[in-house]
Amino acid sequence: MSRRAVWFRRDLRLNDQTALAKALEHTKENDDILLFFHIHPSLNESFTPRHDYFFQTLKGLVDRAEELKAPIHFIYGDTEEAFEHLLKESKVDMVYFNRDEVGFGKDRDDAISEYLSRNEVKVHSYIDHHLHGAGEVKKNDGGFYKVFSPYLKKWKQLQKPAIQKVDLDQLSDSALDEREAFSDGRQAYDDLIKKIDGSYDGVGEKDALERLEHFLDEDIYDYDERRDFPAVDGTSLMSRFLRTGAISIRTIYHKIEEDVDYRKNTSGVDTYISELAWRDFYNMIYHSYPDANSTEMVEKYRGIPWNNDDEMLEKWKEGQTGFPLIDAAMRQLNETGWMHNRLRMAVASFLTKDLLMDWREGERYFSERLVDYDPASNIGGWQWAASTGTDPVPYFRVFNPTRQSERFDPHGRFIKEWLPELENVNKKHIHEPSKMTEEEQEEAGCIIGEDYPAPIVDHKTMRERAIEMFKDKA
Repeated sequence: MSRRAVWFRRDLRLNDQTALAKALEHTKENDDILLFFHIHPSLNESFTPRHDYFFQTLKGLVDRAEELKAPIHFIYGDTEEAFEHLLKESKVDMVYFNRDEVGFGKDRDDAISEYLSRNEVKVHSYIDHHLHGAGEVKKNDGGFYKVFSPYLKKWKQLQKPAIQKVDLDQLSDSALDEREAFSDGRQAYDDLIKKIDGSYDGVGEKDALERLEHFLDEDIYDYDERRDFPAVDGTSLMSRFLRTGAISIRTIYHKIEEDVDYRKNTSGVDTYISELAWRDFYNMIYHSYPDANSTEMVEKYRGIPWNNDDEMLEKWKEGQTGFPLIDAAMRQLNETGWMHNRLRMAVASFLTKDLLMDWREGERYFSERLVDYDPASNIGGWQWAASTGTDPVPYFRVFNPTRQSERFDPHGRFIKEWLPELENVNKKHIHEPSKMTEEEQEEAGCIIGEDYPAPIVDHKTMRERAIEMFKDKA
């Protein structure tokens, strides 16, 4: 008789969950399964919107598992200390989990795998968060791709992993309930759940599946044309569900394959699938550059003399820069925990090229505010915008925030949604309200410098300074 433990982390679902499916597949008659989650104190010292959303998702999983009579147990403390308690109280023979390949998660997984092996507990770990793991998409010479286009070509050629069927009836029959032995962990969970107060558009497995159905019904066919316009509901909004693992990347991929009508124009479908490949690409890149969270990937750009101005940084964070699209994007982030992808590029370019500020400051702020924060994609995106990463925007191509606004929010609908002080500014001036005359400001009820700030920098001047700064390093 064996006792298997399944460790939930950022895979908060019961369907198409590889570690859970494999544990059940290996379970024989009279074997037991124990489900658990580890609460690490240092990871929860602060309680940002990202934590709020994550723990709402976890609560949904905990409640559903309880309905199935397969309760989730909680262990608490530093990793080794918490697992010591798990082994002592539950006498498990094997631990199953979906492994991380980058960052803190990889270091933790390597350490705990060694610890469990020393304690004669067998480890079963799986690639689950991505369609292809960091080592699967290789160049012909065995090296890794640094440019996305050839990576995508190779990625498309590889067979995609199948959906992992989870027998929920078998789970109910095999699951243990030993929660009394883990009361400290349960108290830590209850304390975190009490901190929840955010309201989000879609949380958990049920909402994820409903949102996917909605997207595949119509929006995916126009995805390539509509995804860049923040005032339009043209994106899938699946990133938050992928981040918490409320839905599997395999489920999304195979639902597309099954549900898409290939008699229609599928350019939008192809574009969306390439976005799934970007997730895998940046995971591979972070795996290959393990210091990318703190160090520029392009060596010659290390040591750039970034501007250090706390006041400017705060204005960027609060959406008070005087550039309407940038400010609207930051206020959307601060209020909802999400930002449209086109705007992520625009605000990152603005911070690094218009304010000449360190990309790490922006990456850190996004890590606190984004409910869909994924370290590999976020770090990759910030280094792309800062021209310091792999396959980046060239340093001499600097986004013009006003042109971005005119192009992607031509009528100012998105701007006015998030900047009510500009509600009565006419279309002619919505992208540059500081160009209004005093009379026009009075008429619009928006006095520049009082109701809405004047631009904190001159884009043309800062663009030239940014190019010079990089040229000196090139």
